[in-house]
Amino acid sequence: MGFAELLDEVGGFGRYQWIHVTLISLPGLLMASQNLLNNFVSGVPTHYCSIPANHSLSNLSHLHQVTCQPDCLPVWAFYSTNVSHLETEDCIDGWTFEQSDFLATTVSEWSLVCSLRPLKQMIQTIYMGGVLTGAIVYGSLSDRFGRRSVLIWSYLQLAVLGCSSALSPTYSTYCIFRFLSGMAVSGVIINGVSLKVEWITTKTRTVVGTLSSFFFTFGQMVLAGLAYWLRDWRKLQMVVCAPNFLFFAYSWWYSESARWLVLNQRSEDALKSLHRVARINGKSEMIDKITVEVTWPPVRISICLMAVWFSTSFAYYGLAMDLQKFGVSIYLMQIIFGAVDIPAKLFALGILSYLGRRVSQAVCLFFSAAIIFANIFVPTDMQTLRTTLACLGKAFTSASFTTVYLYTGELYPTVIRQTGMGFVSTMARIGSMAAPAVLILDEVLPALPSLVYGGSAVLAGCFACFLPETLNVPLPDTIEDVEQQDEVYTFPVPTPYFKFHCFQIHN
Repeated sequence: MGFAELLDEVGGFGRYQWIHVTLISLPGLLMASQNLLNNFVSGVPTHYCSIPANHSLSNLSHLHQVTCQPDCLPVWAFYSTNVSHLETEDCIDGWTFEQSDFLATTVSEWSLVCSLRPLKQMIQTIYMGGVLTGAIVYGSLSDRFGRRSVLIWSYLQLAVLGCSSALSPTYSTYCIFRFLSGMAVSGVIINGVSLKVEWITTKTRTVVGTLSSFFFTFGQMVLAGLAYWLRDWRKLQMVVCAPNFLFFAYSWWYSESARWLVLNQRSEDALKSLHRVARINGKSEMIDKITVEVTWPPVRISICLMAVWFSTSFAYYGLAMDLQKFGVSIYLMQIIFGAVDIPAKLFALGILSYLGRRVSQAVCLFFSAAIIFANIFVPTDMQTLRTTLACLGKAFTSASFTTVYLYTGELYPTVIRQTGMGFVSTMARIGSMAAPAVLILDEVLPALPSLVYGGSAVLAGCFACFLPETLNVPLPDTIEDVEQQDEVYTFPVPTPYFKFHCFQIHN
């Protein structure tokens, strides 16, 4: 008997699954806040040189402030009513930051402007580096120690270190805490996805996977509201991290993945988990027999998924991490960028259900690339049209994210699902780290970032066309199951470290 049949016999998508999926999805409201937090925590307020010590407000009638010049050299210009020459000097008295948009940010606290401007984006790059490291470390630990244990630890790590970030006395300390928080975020996301997908039935995966991703969508709008309300980076940092103590407290209720327990020779623990789920769902079940076999994983799937994860994240964060360029309130732009995810995910749900995973993945990537390319030809003074196209591009990259999360969980078998997801999702973290750096290329050629983002999406769309279809296919438990679904493209890889012990349930 396969595990899909076992789940049906213990209640299918019953009361336990409803509670389980809801509780795991709820932290998604704040995971989106973590990924996009730098937009507000490191927002750049209007700023200018502070008044020199030898000047007072009474003698500033002839003094005009000039903010950063194109080369980022701040100056004070001293004019005489009868003298036309201009004297300049560096901003030696520090900066004055207006508080109309932000009361306090890391930029205003540590003066990350002009020559220090790259340090603003460095915070996001370091954070994404932590997410990348977490995907590697916690993906591996999860396959060894279980999804539940690593997920519980990740909640606690994010709660403690995230709140510690709000108390950081220096820039370096803050970056260290953000790196470690990024690791925890990765642990929460990849373990939450696996623990959800491994407890739900085949026929409900598409709907549940798509609808639960709406928590991330609404989280983007929650972030905009919190940032507008607080306007202080330390308070905002604390508010989006403290609820993880609550998530940590109730996560002890989760049952460990019975699939993982069976495949790690812990059949008695798996049986207890199944009995618990059966009781909550009002049914009962037993596990009959477990056999062991050794097989080899398909590598083509991993290569294609790496390309899809990288390009999706690369384009997504390229669009989402530069909201101030649109000339609209950054809080309004965050709400708009979050709101466009709602129709995007509904669109993804529709095409995933009727066109399948492979076509949906390719369509989302190709459409996002087409829109990014189209925006290159829109004049810069047509901000409304440029903003609209950017929102559409972000919507399709969001739909691509929804698809690839579900698709990856369905392509890898239970025995290596977490390691596989951690491995390919590292490419997403690399993409998110590279995206802010590419934005600097607009100083060389304004269209260059869009060309890079769009070209990457086209390439990934081509890779997606070579993935096997998984629509209405039972979730694979062993690598042999994957090979049976994809015999034409699967081939053994003669390297020892690709070898896994697999355990399969039979009658």
